[in-house]
Amino acid sequence: MKIGAYIQVPFCQTKCTYCNFHTGVVSRERYGPYADAVCREIAEAKARELGGDRAAEIDTVYFGGGTPSLLEPAALRKILDALRGGFGFARGGEPEITLEADPETITGEKAAAWLAAGFNRVSLGVQSFSDRELKAAGRMHRRADIFTAADTLRAAGFRNISMDLIAGLAHQTRVSWEESVGRLAEVRPEHVSIYMLEIDEGSHLGKESLAGGSRYSAGAIPSDDAIADAYEWSRVALRAAGYEHYEISNWGLPGFRSRHNLKYWRREPYLGFGAGAHSFDGVKRWANLHDSARYAANIEQGISTREQEQVVRREEALEEELFLGLRQLEGVDLARIENLYGVDLTARVTELCEQGLVELHGAQLKLAPDRLSVSNGVLVELLS
Repeated sequence: MKIGAYIQVPFCQTKCTYCNFHTGVVSRERYGPYADAVCREIAEAKARELGGDRAAEIDTVYFGGGTPSLLEPAALRKILDALRGGFGFARGGEPEITLEADPETITGEKAAAWLAAGFNRVSLGVQSFSDRELKAAGRMHRRADIFTAADTLRAAGFRNISMDLIAGLAHQTRVSWEESVGRLAEVRPEHVSIYMLEIDEGSHLGKESLAGGSRYSAGAIPSDDAIADAYEWSRVALRAAGYEHYEISNWGLPGFRSRHNLKYWRREPYLGFGAGAHSFDGVKRWANLHDSARYAANIEQGISTREQEQVVRREEALEEELFLGLRQLEGVDLARIENLYGVDLTARVTELCEQGLVELHGAQLKLAPDRLSVSNGVLVELLS
């Protein structure tokens, strides 16, 4: 069995205003012990997880966060070596091994060390090419750093780079958004992710916006309609630039879809290591506790790091099949799902088709193209 491995590195240099993740700014002295704890968790995992399946091999690895590029290259290599030793990497093809990195953290020396350790894909948290937007969001890098980082990675030998943008940052205008997408297309990363700003109480910006305040430039957030328009404009622009739109928030040049993230949307097995990391073995889901200090202490003391565990019930699995599957532009095989779960969705799907929310092509059910920017609402309708 081929599985994915996710490594959570919950450390950042600063807390971005829009971030609702369990990450934080800590002393660099904690980086090394944390990496050691992750390695120990990996070493103890294979016999415990996946029913002791000794045939399990890793074919995708994703270091996310946080800002994994803050760790020393030697620590990152050590974690990769632990995965190789504990599980082994799948034979018959090069594994996809991704490192998330912020532009200002990249140097030629680091990039060369990452490549030598086995990383072959870097995901850059660009977010915007506007210095005003980056500053308001609390980002450390600036526009010039993005170009420098891309050049540095290319010079080191990386041939698979992903870049993220966020539609809806404070002070963003239609002109500045088109500028960001245009500059990104010029850099031409192999993969692009575009996310629409989420407003919730889990972030400083979201909390301030919901309260009607003005801190963190909350009053300068574009309207929902403007954010949706920016997303729709991006779809056209990226298609014209040669990118394939394969998932609601993701585009890739031919042959460069994110193999690791596809596992999530296809409900394939993956193991998560580190504070706050999630896992799924096809039957149950579980997660580690989020506090990185407690996580490392538990590992040291031989105490379980699990914060929650859930056996996925049949009806929940069906919802996941539809919710995650319809995020993919190719949609889901409705006949397969109905046969697998013993359900008849004909009436509900017919109703949604008549409303123009979804489309049915043979047995393939897809979100209507003009509903991608409001996909969550459509999916709620389908599952209700």
